[in-house]
Amino acid sequence: MPPSLPCDPAQLDEFLSRPTDGAVETLQRHQGDLLIAGAGGKMGGTLSLMLARAAAAAGTPPRRIFAVSRFSNPASRALLENHGITTLSADLIDRQAVASLPDAPLVFFMAGQKFGTADQPELTWAMNTVVPAIAAERWQNSRIVAFSTGCVYSMVPPTSGGSTEDSPTSPPGEYAHSCLGREGVFRFYSNRFNTPTALVRLNYSVECRYGVLTDIARRILDGQPVDVSSGWVNVIWQRDACAHAIQCLDAAASPAVPVNITGPHTLPVRELAAALAQRLGRSVHFSGSEHPTAWLNNASRSHARFGPPPTPLADMLDWTAAWLLHGAPTLGKPTHFEAADGRF
Repeated sequence: MPPSLPCDPAQLDEFLSRPTDGAVETLQRHQGDLLIAGAGGKMGGTLSLMLARAAAAAGTPPRRIFAVSRFSNPASRALLENHGITTLSADLIDRQAVASLPDAPLVFFMAGQKFGTADQPELTWAMNTVVPAIAAERWQNSRIVAFSTGCVYSMVPPTSGGSTEDSPTSPPGEYAHSCLGREGVFRFYSNRFNTPTALVRLNYSVECRYGVLTDIARRILDGQPVDVSSGWVNVIWQRDACAHAIQCLDAAASPAVPVNITGPHTLPVRELAAALAQRLGRSVHFSGSEHPTAWLNNASRSHARFGPPPTPLADMLDWTAAWLLHGAPTLGKPTHFEAADGRF
């Protein structure tokens, strides 16, 4: 792992998509074509590229890799195609379009809707429940890794160590409830068709162009206060999150199995902001006060099974600060992690 990350998008994509040994070994155990539904999102490109590289490194018989999305960004589509991935443009809420997509023994489901829920809740419910139903029925004979979120849990105190896979799921906000609906749909079809399914409860994946750390650093650079209403977070470097998601193929079963994916630490937002401010050479100001609870996730089970995420927090902070100081591009999509009421 380089001590400093080159501030170039192509180099960053290569760096983020380097498969771990665990990802390669997982694909050696699971044969056949791969399909990523919802590959055009913030994490879908990295996962698709890592799957392609891990499949090549696995030394198994040749397999096809399909990336499905509406692909509103032509550059993201070209990046995948340049790495031998077959891109397919489809609206996943269109049953006929989904029916025409290829079969694949291994399916990663990444589609979903979060931001704008407060203004258009009906769209969020459709994207987070109807689309999963169409996908789960279409690929009922596959092994499915379905991305969920740690936001399905109730908020907990930072002293709790975070929610485990057995913790209550009664979260605030319509977005989180729609994500529970998504899980319920996948559970139903897993039971009905005996489809091996893993539900990836992820929070929060970060890389230099997007995520909690980038949000905090951007506010510091812009001279804006950092809101500490949601005062603690978990983070995991996106490469590590993608590798663990691939390893969730081993965890998939029927009934569907939830798997927490995140880093090992409960991190105070104030401390993250101070650490970033030091690296950025700026002062930091705060607004709000910490609520007694936050969305926090305990991933000790997945760490025991897949290995701990290898990227240390200090590297994530160094790389994020260097990226922004260099003026390198970001996605311009705030996470709104500070929304302590669950409204997005």
